[in-house]
Amino acid sequence: MVDDFHGEYEWRYFETVMKRVFPEKQFVDVPESDPLMHIFFDIDQSVPIPGDRHLRFGGPPQMQGPPHWRALYDDKNRLIVMANHNMDIGDGWEHADDPEYPLPYTKAAYELGVNYVIYAMTH
Repeated sequence: MVDDFHGEYEWRYFETVMKRVFPEKQFVDVPESDPLMHIFFDIDQSVPIPGDRHLRFGGPPQMQGPPHWRALYDDKNRLIVMANHNMDIGDGWEHADDPEYPLPYTKAAYELGVNYVIYAMTH
């Protein structure tokens, strides 16, 4: 799982580097129907999970674009690399005890994390 990178420049750099590791693979958007999104919790892909720095000015999160769940799959359609682009799942976990970090984002981050772990242990 790759997390906490934002904007098109960082995406292009990450994708270029990953092409060196998996030259024959292409990143695809993870569909809502993917088992990862329902293996324990039903993940709402419309909920952004912002980093703490994206919440500093009040109001809605100031993200560098919409959240993207992108993945590389193996030949049996199993996830091998999961990229949380324009999100910061780690901040959702890290700031769970911070009353200034909104609970819906922490909840979404933990649900996604649980799904990742269960998926990894069962696939």
